[in-house]
Amino acid sequence: MIKAEDFARNLHLSVLSPSTRTEWDIPSPDLNRPGMQFTGFFDFFAWERPQVIGKVEMAYLDSLAPENRAEMLTRYFSYDIPCIICCRGMKPPADLIAVSKAHNVAVYSTAQTTTAFSLAAINYLSRCLAPHVMQHGVLLDVYGMGVLITGESGVGKSETALELVKRGHQLVADDVVDICRVNENRLTGECPEMVRHFMEIRGIGIIDIRAMFGVGAVALRKSIDLVIKLEPWVEGKAYDRLGLQEDYVTILGVRVPQQLTPVRPGRNMAIIIEVAARNLSLKKFGYNAAQELDRRLNEMIAQRSREDSSDTYEA
Repeated sequence: MIKAEDFARNLHLSVLSPSTRTEWDIPSPDLNRPGMQFTGFFDFFAWERPQVIGKVEMAYLDSLAPENRAEMLTRYFSYDIPCIICCRGMKPPADLIAVSKAHNVAVYSTAQTTTAFSLAAINYLSRCLAPHVMQHGVLLDVYGMGVLITGESGVGKSETALELVKRGHQLVADDVVDICRVNENRLTGECPEMVRHFMEIRGIGIIDIRAMFGVGAVALRKSIDLVIKLEPWVEGKAYDRLGLQEDYVTILGVRVPQQLTPVRPGRNMAIIIEVAARNLSLKKFGYNAAQELDRRLNEMIAQRSREDSSDTYEA
């Protein structure tokens, strides 16, 4: 469900005709431009979408005789359309406003062009209608990479995030991350508004990162590119030391690279996460240090094998 008040506020719409409906059941993040419906063609009418009237549609409406326009509007508003948005600051005909009030349909106006508004509206609806999940963790922007730090309570996630903020990186969410799947292979995370910019540090309490470090220390939302799972160091456990094997975690059906990072006294977790973010960035550009080392070792072994074969042959 899309809340009408949030839709109008986030897209900076002016109300031309109000409605008592507070939310709409919109099934997809698409819009409909009703030019064909204004001409009388109602087959395949996407009435369940927000209706966007641009310059062409408005010019056609103005060209109709009042009786023809009234007949068309009566049929048009017989469908349960959610709302109408008039672009370019245009004012619709008075009879359209009258019929919209009779059918309790909100009419809005925007100064944006039709293309610009459509892009903004589709992006907004995509975020609202996308699958969401709440996850315990800390999300930061580290060197442009969205890093989600997870782990059991008390392992040091917030303390690590605080050190990263001190080193110039941006906090997105602490403790609770609202994760949204914006498309088939991309996740974004943000903080619930109630606790946005706040962080809990054991022994100190709640601190406001934006007030303490400035507006540049926080970000509203960020894509999730890497998951760092912190766990207390387990003596004798075999941890990955080469990085040849890729580990992933699935969130909302999207596979995200994950690295298990042990925590013990003396390890600077902030620096380790910075290096992990830079290393992931290099991998995205096609360079993998572990694979490069493995290639060099294989070449050296093959070279020595050829030299040994040559010495044996000469003997």
